[in-house]
Amino acid sequence: MKNNEFLSPGQIAWCRYKSNTAGMISLIFIILCALMAIFAYFIIPDNTPDANTQILEISTQKPGFEVDILLVSKPTKVEKVGFFKKLWSGQPSPYRQIPFDSLKIEEKTTTVYICNPEHSGAVQEEVVDNALLPENPIIHRKYYLGTDQFGRDFLSRLVLGTRISFSVGFIAVFLSVVIGLFIGGLGGFFRGRVDDVTMWLINVVWSLPTLLIVIAITFALGKGVVQVFIAVGLTMWVEVARVTRGQILSIRETTFVEAGRALGFKNARIIIRHIIPNILNPIIVISAANFATAILLEAGLSFLGIGVQPPMPSWGSMIKENYAYIILDDAFLAILPGIAIMLLVLAFMLMGNALREALNVKK
Repeated sequence: MKNNEFLSPGQIAWCRYKSNTAGMISLIFIILCALMAIFAYFIIPDNTPDANTQILEISTQKPGFEVDILLVSKPTKVEKVGFFKKLWSGQPSPYRQIPFDSLKIEEKTTTVYICNPEHSGAVQEEVVDNALLPENPIIHRKYYLGTDQFGRDFLSRLVLGTRISFSVGFIAVFLSVVIGLFIGGLGGFFRGRVDDVTMWLINVVWSLPTLLIVIAITFALGKGVVQVFIAVGLTMWVEVARVTRGQILSIRETTFVEAGRALGFKNARIIIRHIIPNILNPIIVISAANFATAILLEAGLSFLGIGVQPPMPSWGSMIKENYAYIILDDAFLAILPGIAIMLLVLAFMLMGNALREALNVKK
């Protein structure tokens, strides 16, 4: 289109956004991360719940490590789960995995020889009943990002950690927008004493350090994923409320609002159906920045041990578990989750800047 007068405001904003290279790259990166988070259990090598298959014999191995593994059936039968359950929580493995250097196969038993490099190359032996071996008991595994201190596939846990970051971001932003629009809308539309009370509440919450509020709420509600979602969401509504109040104060005296009053519309209908749609642009920009803030808060809480609890993988908890390896040869165990946090936060900040330019009606 050569002439903007034939385009809707949404189309104009999208054209502006597409012209921002950093914004488009960040959007594509965020979409890829979101898809990776949703379908994580279908793409990661270890698709057991929380990617928590522990093989202590191969702990803290370097990226690209390869090993032969003998599969041994577990005593209890493991049922195969359906598509949606696997999508949500993965597929429990029916086998115990034993890494080996060599095997001695006999008529009824198989002797597994395991070389444990963590104990000066000492060789361990384990005898396995052949009746417990499946049809194809030997597999070859390559750990593209190595293993952590418990012998878990680090790539699987790193990818699965994307879920926590996106979940916290979406739920926290949703809560902050709902609460911020409600409180800011009340103060800006009704003014007077209602505005005084809302501004007092906003200023009180604004003056307190966000991380301390989150920690206090987490201690009050307990540790866990849901508690982190609620705690982060209840601390990020202040900026949304301030912007909403300011926008409504400037728009409440316009002609279309007066027309709504003259037609007898209720205040709730005027606010929800006529005012809020006209102030969404700055709210969208703030939400993108809040998404990045929520990711950082969750990582900080998990690093402190009061966020997501093991064995559920979180980038913050992965840094906490492995930060001691920074001064050793396995620094990648702490550096890679940090890089993941940095890239995702940067992507949301760049997207927020691109949205700010695209939705700027003065241009």
